[in-house]
Amino acid sequence: MTKSLRRGSSYAASITLAAALLSTVSLASAAELRWSSPTDPQTMDPHAVNSAPVLGFLNNVYEGLVRRDKNMQIEGSLAESWEPLGGDGWRFHLREGVKFHDGSDLTAEDVLFSYERASSEAADTSSWFAPVKEVRVVDDYTVDFLTHAPNPIFPDSIANFMILDKGWAEANNAVRPAKDEETYATLNTNGTGPFMLASREPGVQTVLEPFEGWWDEPEHNLTKATFLPIANPATAVAGLLSGQVDLINPVPVQDVGRIENQDGLTLHQGIEARVIVLGFGHNHDALKYSDETTDKNPFQDVKVREAVQKAINAEALVDKIMRGNAEVATQLVSPQMKGHSDAATDRIGYDPDGARALLAEAGYPDGFSFGLKCPNDRYINDEALCKAMAAMLTQAGMKADLNAMPVRSYWPELRAGNFDMYLLGWSPGTFDAEHPVRFLVTTKNDEKKLGSWNFGQYSNARVDELLPQIQKEIDADKRQAMLDEVAKIIRDDVVYVPLHIQPLLWGSKSNVDLTQRADNFLMLRWINVN
Repeated sequence: MTKSLRRGSSYAASITLAAALLSTVSLASAAELRWSSPTDPQTMDPHAVNSAPVLGFLNNVYEGLVRRDKNMQIEGSLAESWEPLGGDGWRFHLREGVKFHDGSDLTAEDVLFSYERASSEAADTSSWFAPVKEVRVVDDYTVDFLTHAPNPIFPDSIANFMILDKGWAEANNAVRPAKDEETYATLNTNGTGPFMLASREPGVQTVLEPFEGWWDEPEHNLTKATFLPIANPATAVAGLLSGQVDLINPVPVQDVGRIENQDGLTLHQGIEARVIVLGFGHNHDALKYSDETTDKNPFQDVKVREAVQKAINAEALVDKIMRGNAEVATQLVSPQMKGHSDAATDRIGYDPDGARALLAEAGYPDGFSFGLKCPNDRYINDEALCKAMAAMLTQAGMKADLNAMPVRSYWPELRAGNFDMYLLGWSPGTFDAEHPVRFLVTTKNDEKKLGSWNFGQYSNARVDELLPQIQKEIDADKRQAMLDEVAKIIRDDVVYVPLHIQPLLWGSKSNVDLTQRADNFLMLRWINVN
């Protein structure tokens, strides 16, 4: 699991704040945990922002009908069982006796309310429910999710759909989520999960405590868990080395050997589900940040997009910037994901001369300048990666003007279309190749809740035709054949430039026993401090 969290309003202020926190904090007791990541979760509302920092953190507080186990397999959570309704949808049987943190009982009405809230236009999670036609309450502990077509992977697709208490939300004027505004649910919670929100100071610290009334059997021994957003990697490492924090995520790649060889510390290492890519403003008729090319958009030409991929040495980025702690990506999902296409693993390789030739062929023999947007606190070494790629692109004739910023400002910029090219990481919530197709490639359609993260608004009629067939196809071979076709379209049209599969690099005190999942979520319910 991984978590990444946000930097404060300014980089310098963030470093100062983190250093002050670490200099004044007392050592944690044996049953307490203090952990850090670069980015603070933007909100405590599980339907307001569809991002890993928010969902990963709130999976400790809220729960869904289903959840993923230590091996990322789906298992029951608030629903103890479920079954398909022929080809019409799925029936979920709720677990009886479940309590919210305020003592209220969980019922089917809470599930219906949460669906209506999470699928509303105000929610950033609405695209999760594109396959759903209707939700019906059968009785207090039975809910039907009716789909437009057979949907064999629907239970997998809602593992991060978290249930709110209807009465609590109504009483606190939080019936709908707010992405960019504050509601009661932005700073307060009322879940059914293993941990309760004890205090919340955005940008400073968030404290969780165990929920004694949790329905499941605890596997942890924590009495308190405190999250500290520390943007500066050196400050985070210093905190771990001094013993003032118990766990950091991620470990900076340049400090992997130091943590691995330090007595009293443990390096937890793996490969995440997240693929890092470059995206384009496909629907932009003109570049927004060019000095000379202001009347057209070269990236609308597939030859130019291919030139971008040829200009970038992905192997060198993995070797130098990631210090060998990553794998070069060939498509939008890693080989570990269901539906990964063995038929589309050929990658357009590094070829700077070929890149310049393609630019000339496309009508840009002298190249052009453009704007590259990048976060500086979201992915491992994100700003360093973008600086290296900007240099590579400039050498090939595409002068990149890099603008790196905290992720809290980054997402609004992407949603507003304020980019020519941008960096994005994607981890499929369903661990299935259909997921990025639905979110990143399908034509944006707010009514059908499709393409919600397709910031460049790429559109391909064949992809749009295949997606609903993929979603309902039960025959594994037929489904894979369609996924292979889509993967080839994405590769040949250079919809995105795949870069690498991000590593999982956590560092902890050796007395911290934990489970590291491929979704990079830090699940406190499996942590023991010995």
